[in-house]
Order: sequence, then structure tokens, then C-alpha cells
Amino acid sequence: MVAEFERGLARWTGARHAVGVNSGTDALVMLLRAAGLRPGDEVIVPAYSFIATATAVVHAGGVPVFADIEEHGHGIDPRSAAAALTPRTRMIMPVHLFDRLADMAGVGALARRHGLTVVEDSAEAIGMRQDGVHAGLLGAGGALSFFPSKTLGAIGDAGALLTDDDTVAERARELRHHGRSGRTLDDFPGISNPTVQAGCNSKMDDLQAAVLLAKLGRLDADIARRAELSARYDARLRDLPGVRAVPGGTPPHPGGGRVVYVHLIEVEHRDDLVAHLAAAGIGTETYYPVPLHLQPCFAHLGYAPGDFPRAEAACAAAVALPLYPDLTDAQADRVCDAIEEFYTRRPR
Repeated sequence: MVAEFERGLARWTGARHAVGVNSGTDALVMLLRAAGLRPGDEVIVPAYSFIATATAVVHAGGVPVFADIEEHGHGIDPRSAAAALTPRTRMIMPVHLFDRLADMAGVGALARRHGLTVVEDSAEAIGMRQDGVHAGLLGAGGALSFFPSKTLGAIGDAGALLTDDDTVAERARELRHHGRSGRTLDDFPGISNPTVQAGCNSKMDDLQAAVLLAKLGRLDADIARRAELSARYDARLRDLPGVRAVPGGTPPHPGGGRVVYVHLIEVEHRDDLVAHLAAAGIGTETYYPVPLHLQPCFAHLGYAPGDFPRAEAACAAAVALPLYPDLTDAQADRVCDAIEEFYTRRPR
């Protein structure tokens, strides 16, 4: 079932290779290692993302170096990334968040100027394409997550690595199975440092593959329904006082298609709004309460509050609304009604 799903995923995305693993996080770790990360190499990542973006670099033996996000978006800012370059920088990892791609033209230009390898955290980006090229195939490779809440979700953890690079794919397949190139031969050719040759056990489960293969057949319809719901939210909330930003509209980067995994809004009094919605029986998710550069596990890297103001501002204001294909129009309207109630009744 895993092999069948890999073939189906490769056809759907247009990837030369799809390698199924047990989580999106492991897909990131194996992608970094398979793409040639060496111990101590630095990888530039955005300060605004899920923690696995940065911890995957650590697990792969590298050092995360943070950059701010764009002024009008949540992707990594190529100018901030350029300022983070050092002689030890080997890779840059843009993250495609919520409903659109990062600035891959800007990231690609930076990588070419400085000889960097581009690896994509495309965990949320199933279906997102730039000029017809699927997320994860704009550099050395990308990682997908199939956590149950994702646009293509399993019934437990699962992930995959996408790449058009034969060598990256071969290394990833070996890494997911203890570094084996055969039934008994444990080897990881192509990387000379012995400290990174050992593989791991990160194979996708057949049950998850069967579920994902079945859901792959309805993925286009699910994406279309998510777009309808997002447009409904957008129309209701766009001009509401207290809601500072809604996603909607044309993707900010030319050639980039919009696929809504998360309908994110940025609001005033975010935490109070979350409590108000919870009291009304409406679940939300805050993205992300603490930026990566201020996480306790990275305190030794020496970052401080104020280093990446746009990322820190997003962490304080962003909230995601309920969004899944089975959500009804009436339920989406109830969410909007509750948000309107909060801001119209709150003293300003």
C-alpha cells in the first residue's frame, strides 16, 4: 500500500519521487540529510513557523539560523535571510504556510548568488504550485505532512518527501529503513562523515497509506470546498473592526497558486477573542504563541525579543478559524457571528 500511495502521490504532484515516512518531521530530517547537510552546517529558517522547522535542522546535525518574515505575508523574507548569511551557511529552508507559497523567486535568487541548497518545508502545502510546479519541487526537495488536520490527512501521523533528484530520493529511502541499501547491508553512501551515516526507522504504515490513497482521489474536491469556506469567511470578516488582516485575494508572489490549509486572520485582542470563541463552543488555533527564536530550546543561540519584529507581531495576532471540508456554511456563519459579536460589543 505504501508503494501504491507513493506512485499515486508522485502522479498527483508531478514529482519524480515520493518517499513515504512516518511523519512530516521525519521527512524534514531525512530531506536535510539526504540533500547533504553536514554536522555544524547552518540552515536559514523563518522565525515564524511550527517548531519542527527548526528542530529538524538540529536532529539532522545542523544549526538553525533565523530570519524574519515578509511585511505582507508569513513566508521568509529573502532580505532578512541574506542578512543572516555566514561562511557556515549551507542551506535555506522556506516554509509554505497556511494558504500560499513563500517567495520562491526571491529565495531561489539568494540561493544561486551564494551557492545554497534550497529545501522546502512544504508540510502544509499539498496542492500549492508555482507556475505549475508543485511545492517541494522548487529546490532539492520538500517535506509533506499528513497529520490528520492537514488538507490531505491520515488517521495518525504520516509524511512524505518529494523530490526530482534521484540521489536525494535514494538516500531518503535508505535513511527511512536503518540506512539499508539491501536486506542486510547498512550503508549510507555519498556523505563521508561517519557521524551521519546511521539511518532510522521511519517507514510509513500500510494502514495510513491505504487511507491516504483513498483520500487522494477526493483531494481536488476537498481543496475546492476549503476555498469556498475561506471565501465565505473573507467576505464576512474583511471590513470588521478589530480584524486587521484576512488572507483572501491574489497570492503575493507571481505564479503562485493559493490552496487554503488554514484560514488565518490577524486580530486585535487575539487571546480574548480565542476565549470568547471557546466559550461559544468554537475551536481555534493560535499560530504561533512563541516565535522560534525565542523558544527556550534555542536560548543558547543568543536571540532576543525584538530581533524579528514581524514574526513576533504575527505570533501575537494570528488565529486560525475552523476549516475542513465537512464544515457547513451555517457553521462558518456561526463562527463569523461570534467574531462580530466580540468586536461590536467590546469597548474600543
